[in-house]
Amino acid sequence: MSSIAVSNPTLAGHHVVVTGASRGIGAAIVRMLSAAGAIPIRIARSQLPALAGAIDFRCDLADPADRAAMLRDLSAHHPLPDAVVSNAGAFLLAPLAESTDALLREQLAINLEAPFALARHFVPAMQARGRGHHILIGSVADHTAFPGNAAYAASKFAARGLHEVLVAECRGTGVRCTLVSPGATDTTVWDPIDPDHHAGFTPRAEMLAPDDVAAAVRFALTAPGHAQVDNIRLGPA
Repeated sequence: MSSIAVSNPTLAGHHVVVTGASRGIGAAIVRMLSAAGAIPIRIARSQLPALAGAIDFRCDLADPADRAAMLRDLSAHHPLPDAVVSNAGAFLLAPLAESTDALLREQLAINLEAPFALARHFVPAMQARGRGHHILIGSVADHTAFPGNAAYAASKFAARGLHEVLVAECRGTGVRCTLVSPGATDTTVWDPIDPDHHAGFTPRAEMLAPDDVAAAVRFALTAPGHAQVDNIRLGPA
């Protein structure tokens, strides 16, 4: 989307944490932030491409010890961010009968426990400061049920519950909270699934683009300070 490249001065100089920043939606959000003059604090498990001005942390957010060490290091050396975008996640397609305890734990670790830990680390400090923004990247599966989504939907519905509590707890504190719930988005997560050749799946050519989700994040971040954007649900036109 061409609008990603348009500078937005309201984000200039803002420190924004983005998890899962190495590719897909996370990378698109980072591009948008950089174009707007923000300072991205990128967190990813895999190698991050070079980006001038970015602050980078390699971390497996599903590992509690690794996650805690990264958060301590980040807060010891960098200012409290103006916003946090919890984007890192995992996607699983498996019927209930094949969704083992181990698979469920994997989904919960990255889709629920990681954003919970980041919110617990940053949001109270933002409340004490009197401003900030917490954005959680959800999914169409956080409000719509699909076959084969038992473990994934359980984690995403739970994450939506976390978001709704944050909205209630942050009301009146100057901290805003937004849940961005996109439909199928054309990222590498679909490579092993090949949705173009499976009935009932959205063809990749008709999916959202990562930049579409980044534009929704930008909308939330740049909304007037008195406006609370609780939820943004995106889908193909």
